[in-house]
Amino acid sequence: MINEKRILKQNKYEYKSGAVVYWMQRDQRAFDNWALIFARQLALENDVPLFVVFNLVPDFLEATIRQYGFMLRGLKETEAILAENNIPFHLVEGDPTENIPNFVNEINAGVLVSDFNPLKIVRIWKKDVLEKISIPYYTVDAHNVVPAWVVSQKTEFAAYTIRPKINKLLPEFLDDFPEDISVPKHNLDFPEFDLDDVKSRLKINFEVTESDFFKPGTKAGAITLKNFIRTKLNDYNEKRNDPNETAISGLSPYYHFGQIAPQRAALEVKNSGKDDKSVDAYLEELIVRRELSDNFCLYNKNYDSFEGFHDWARATLNEHREDKREYIYTLEEFEKSNTHDPLWNAAQSEVVKTGKMHGYMRMYWAKKILEWTPSPEDALKIGIYLNDKYQLDGRDPNGYVGVAWSIGGVHDRAWTERPVYGKIRYMNYNGAKRKFDVQGYIDKIDRL
Repeated sequence: MINEKRILKQNKYEYKSGAVVYWMQRDQRAFDNWALIFARQLALENDVPLFVVFNLVPDFLEATIRQYGFMLRGLKETEAILAENNIPFHLVEGDPTENIPNFVNEINAGVLVSDFNPLKIVRIWKKDVLEKISIPYYTVDAHNVVPAWVVSQKTEFAAYTIRPKINKLLPEFLDDFPEDISVPKHNLDFPEFDLDDVKSRLKINFEVTESDFFKPGTKAGAITLKNFIRTKLNDYNEKRNDPNETAISGLSPYYHFGQIAPQRAALEVKNSGKDDKSVDAYLEELIVRRELSDNFCLYNKNYDSFEGFHDWARATLNEHREDKREYIYTLEEFEKSNTHDPLWNAAQSEVVKTGKMHGYMRMYWAKKILEWTPSPEDALKIGIYLNDKYQLDGRDPNGYVGVAWSIGGVHDRAWTERPVYGKIRYMNYNGAKRKFDVQGYIDKIDRL
């Protein structure tokens, strides 16, 4: 059974009859998925079919074939797993505000379930769908360990304000998932979607190629998690901020597309028996920091703009708007790694080549964009654009918050005042040299 606090009923309609539809969006997996578990529960209780529908939009927030390819290959795997459990999967293309209500009406569905996503564009889609249907509609937070609306009903200032709230609720919500997702066989099936055919209709950038460094899908994500725990977790606390080491998990693309559940990873890490400090450090990143990002995007409508920064950060950046910048670069120069700083160039090259940038380097990368652009608004726009274009985990609350932390002090405090940065935390090349072998990192990226 599912904890009912994970579920939000979005309207006043009551169930009468008809199939259950799960509108899969953010959590693109068959197992360990609270939204699918709840939809299955409703279907079994009412002895009706369960269908999964995924709406593919032909273009989405600067996503390229790198991200679309990773997502679609993962969905093919999910489609097959669902079929093995008698759950038909249907992919539709176009406007979800038209397609989802049409699908609901075509099969005479009796209830609609969707997963939770705090991003503005998705919330607008779901609001529009809600206005067009006359059946019960539920949202289930299948992405966070503690549901976003349960842990807090406001924008949290920083990790130290949300951490005790999450930790207090973890004993209730960090529970295991039911293993069985199967339902009785019903007659209605849908043709499998053709990957190449779907790709041919996408209206996206095909020049940013798919990454050879990350294999998509739930099975690949599970292997990556297993290998991280077995070979890297013990060293995570000590080595995670060194981009020359291999201590990081490499799981963020799988979390972003919902191909594996962060809650599954939390359970496996917590029960791994590995170094306590490393376990605690990873769970802090996986649960507290990641769910803090969802909180920020859920309750701050300006999460991707200067207006979303804290008051103190906006004030200090405004005071330093006219400061002289030693270097100013265009978007094209940034994108092509054409700056004077070989470390920054290596970080940009890493994400272009692989689809992922080391977390420590992403902080340095974004802060230098602030230093080398005419305004914080320009810096934020360029940082988000490049992050979303090249990172496999772009267009994600963690990405928006990561860039906003670096450029606008979100979830951070005021530091020593400096030119351009004001009181925003400062990072520089010499500081990086004290932390790790900078030339070794540059050479490593050159060899990719």
